[in-house]
Amino acid sequence: MTETSEMNVVDQALAVIDNELLHLAARDMVTASDVTNLLLDLRLLLAPTAAAKSPEPLLA
Repeated sequence: MTETSEMNVVDQALAVIDNELLHLAARDMVTASDVTNLLLDLRLLLAPTAAAKSPEPLLA
């Protein structure tokens, strides 16, 4: 994956974090499902980047 597309993924992840922090900061309590949804959104954004960086598994 190129550095430009990696930066795009990071920018998207930061935008999700910033948006959710604004949303959650206005609340007194945060549910576990809200936190889970945020983490799943970030995982969906970052997983393809991490998979592209990992080496091919060795076959036995």
